[in-house]
Amino acid sequence: MLGGVIISALSRRLPPPLPSPASGGGIKGGGCAGKRGDMSGSAESDRFGKADQVAVERGLAEFAASRPVILTSRSESALILPVDGLTDAMLAAFRRLCTPARPYLLITARRARALGLDAAGPTGLAVGELYGAAVLLSLAADQIPSRHFDRVATGETAGAAIALAKLARLLPALLVAPHSPNRTGADNVGFIRVPAHAVPLFRRAAMDSLVIAAETSVPLNIGFGARFVVFRDRLGGSPVAVIVGSPDFSQPVAVRLHSACLTGDVFGSRRCDCGDQLRMALKQLAQHGGGTILYLEQEGRGLGLANKIRAYALQESGLDTVDANTVLGFEDDERDYGIAVRMLQMLGCTRVRLLTNNPAKLEGLSAAGIDVSGRVPLQGPVHPDNRRYLAAKAMRAGHKLDHLLGTLSDKE
Repeated sequence: MLGGVIISALSRRLPPPLPSPASGGGIKGGGCAGKRGDMSGSAESDRFGKADQVAVERGLAEFAASRPVILTSRSESALILPVDGLTDAMLAAFRRLCTPARPYLLITARRARALGLDAAGPTGLAVGELYGAAVLLSLAADQIPSRHFDRVATGETAGAAIALAKLARLLPALLVAPHSPNRTGADNVGFIRVPAHAVPLFRRAAMDSLVIAAETSVPLNIGFGARFVVFRDRLGGSPVAVIVGSPDFSQPVAVRLHSACLTGDVFGSRRCDCGDQLRMALKQLAQHGGGTILYLEQEGRGLGLANKIRAYALQESGLDTVDANTVLGFEDDERDYGIAVRMLQMLGCTRVRLLTNNPAKLEGLSAAGIDVSGRVPLQGPVHPDNRRYLAAKAMRAGHKLDHLLGTLSDKE
């Protein structure tokens, strides 16, 4: 069990929250400096976040509320609205807002190919006035047969629009219309303006903003206590480091990067092996003197819970886990392990033995400067409910599941 001496020592090994480079070193002082009514360019306002980063944060909040934002670049401005969560009333209001322009549906190249189109990048589809919200959602997410679609040209903000939807954990499908203050009422409504160039930079800025929000000891049913260290970032995320026992961070530490899985971790779903791996990792850490589990908010390989459930529904129709993700318009794995690297650095842990079957995790940590001294496999039980899922991970995603591959039939 963790005693007071061990907890005290661990606390000393945890560095204080690091200031975000993007925020100018943290909030200092007790007053509001700068010119009254105009703090956008002042040094003091920068301490609360650079203007471009704040605009992206506000854009994500608007997307969560199913409201449009204005996405801007040097040469164009577009009014964009996610299809995810769209109602017929919202659709009608958006069309009126865009008049006389007609919105088009923006989808990823992967989704376009799932619809039978030849596409190498973000693709625009013409959608008639008779298309309702349900039809648009079907075009964005359902497994539908090939049919004729009229394509429209997309603007230079298309990639940023897709990236913003993914950051919000929404389907990467949006309604888009050219925006002009003289032709639409969007400026009068006061919609948030988001600079397109800031969107791809935002994830890095969110990682750099990571701070330790809270920490305490928690007894576990494994014969060891654990120290739960909760982090917080500008995306509102709360990844957690679960430090089992009293690992010495000056030596290689056993580490498990675990993507949150509500269905498997909490409810014991037999469709995946996530819960099995989490429990095996805890057991191994307890048996070998401790280590760390980084519990990351990357549900569904980074798709988010709602999209993971959509992918499950597509799997029921016959797709495997890789194809289900790409049919929805995502990459087969949307995870970025930069947040894990930042957490390890803040814990003072730069040498690890990784508990994983996924070589991509080793590559991601190594590329970011973490010394990966070895890999410890986590081979869980194989049964009829997870066999197809595990086969796809091994044969298509490169996971090291040697205990499974030897038993696969040609049909699988």
